Amino acid sequence: MLSAEQMRALPLCFTTVTDPRRRQGRRHRLPVVLGIAAGAILCGMRGYKAAHDWAESLGQKARERFGCRREKGRYVVPSEFVIRDCLVRIEPDTLDRALNVWNQAWAKDDRALAMDGKVMKNAIDAQGYQTHILSVIGHESNTCHTQKSRDIARSRQR
Repeated sequence: MLSAEQMRALPLCFTTVTDPRRRQGRRHRLPVVLGIAAGAILCGMRGYKAAHDWAESLGQKARERFGCRREKGRYVVPSEFVIRDCLVRIEPDTLDRALNVWNQAWAKDDRALAMDGKVMKNAIDAQGYQTHILSVIGHESNTCHTQKSRDIARSRQR
């Protein structure tokens, strides 16, 4: 659960992130899309569909707090496609820096941290590099305090 203040604060953390989308056809401001995605993840949602379903379940007051746009007198949330499209285009380090602003203001103090690393499935660039991600998560708060990505050359096994 997020408080009303936390809902208002999430999109504000993303105001410095440059929008990678073309101007034409933008219906939702980038800070709103990223704030809703982050809110969904903080509430335990995993995946684009789950994030969108969570956003759809928000009441009108919560949508207003996130800064959603109004259409025909009602606040509208971004679609699953828009959430996914924005998240895959944003540089992970940029997203991490923005989320750390929110974490510093709202995260609980953790006495212990867990580190976890993953190799992104099918995330291979044109040079054959695979993306690896390392995350640091607080035990008490279940908060991801930082996440770093790195491209590493894929080793060929025979």
